[in-house]
This record gives sequence, C-alpha cells and structure tokens, in this order.
Amino acid sequence: MADRHAGAAVRAEALSLRGARGWVYRDVEFEAPPGALVALEGEAGSGRTSLLLTLAGRMRPTGGSAAVDGLALPKQAAKVRRIAALGPVPGVNEPDPALTVAAHLREQLHLHGRPFAPSARRGNDRRAALALAAAGLDPDRLPDGLRTPARELGALDRLRLGTALALIGEPRLICVDEPDERLDDAGRRAAWQLLRDTADRGITVLASTTDAGRAAGLADLTAQTTPAETPAAPEQEAADARA
Repeated sequence: MADRHAGAAVRAEALSLRGARGWVYRDVEFEAPPGALVALEGEAGSGRTSLLLTLAGRMRPTGGSAAVDGLALPKQAAKVRRIAALGPVPGVNEPDPALTVAAHLREQLHLHGRPFAPSARRGNDRRAALALAAAGLDPDRLPDGLRTPARELGALDRLRLGTALALIGEPRLICVDEPDERLDDAGRRAAWQLLRDTADRGITVLASTTDAGRAAGLADLTAQTTPAETPAAPEQEAADARA
C-alpha cells in the first residue's frame, strides 16, 4: 500500500457548482495537508456527493478554485483522476449485489492493468489480500469467504469492501460518501476508525457526513457545504456538470 508520505494535499477556495436547477454547493473553503482525514459536513441536498466528485476530478465546478497535489481543477482533472480514487459513493459506484467479493477484486485489478496470466496470479492475490487487510475485511469471517456475494454484506463490510477496492489502485486521495449511514453507534465508530487508519497510512481521505460529530474526534478537520437552493439527486447533479 502507499507509504506515509503518499497523500495529496487538497485545497478549495470559494469552490462552487451551479447546475440547471440552481446551486449544488457554494463557497466551500478548506485546506488539508497530505494524509489528513477531512469530514465534509452538510445536510441532505447540500451537494456533498458532487463536491466529492469534483475533488476527485470527476465533475467540473463552475466557480472558485481547487487543487489536489498542486493540480488545478478542472484544468488538470485527468491528472487528478490518476491519483484519486472513489471509495463507496451511493448511486455512483456501489458494489454489484450479485458479484462476489472475489469478482469485485478481480475487476478492480483488471481496471488497474494487472495481468491475469497464471504467472501473475500470486502477485494479484497478494495485492488483493493487502487491500482487504488494510480495510479490515477478513474473508474468513464472511459466510462464503471471497465467494460471498456483495448483497450478503452488512453496511460496514460494504464500506470495507469499497475501501479495499479503492486501495488496490494505490491512490493518494480517497473520497467516501456517507460512510456512517445505516450504522448503529458502534458501527459508525468503526467506520470512522477505518477512515482514520487509512489516513494514517498517508492517504488523504475526504468523507462526507450529515453530522461531523459522528467522527468522534477522529477527523483532522471539518469543512461545511452550503445547502443548495433546490436539492438534486447525485445522478442529476452529475448530468448537469460532468468533468
């Protein structure tokens, strides 16, 4: 996995996005050093998902400025996408319920150009095992191990799987949307601890939430999103402003 100095600094100044239905998010300001865990707090409809997609180089803002590892957005969005990964983002990259944990891992390895020749299998298996271990997803405690379909995973294990898939690409920035939703208090603490552990590996982590207090002091800083004039679904936001 990435070393402790691999994280990407992230800066946003008056960052804003206006779509056909009005403001999606507006005047977001924060500066995060490499390896920080940032809680992006905002109520439903405040554009948290779109903000994450913008900072991951996947959506074009309409105002203000932002940079990831010194790469200006949106001008250098393609370069940002090479170092930024999406963790779980509901409605954007959720695991396929019918696919097994192993199938998701194979697909992600393929996306990152890992060869599937028999001679490469050992290296791929090790890479996947390291990602699972880093995300705290132990196949031995799953109903059918790596053959367990994603639909049989609980909310916390889906977060762990999504994080493991993001880690396979050895990113310098990971963006996660609502990691603490549909979890009880213990699960929320475990979710934020997972993100804290990921940041402690040197990877910058941006995580959206409706209540930064759920991070229980684990986040290094909190940034706020301003409610949109008319709440929009992530799919509509994406249609309005793709990078």
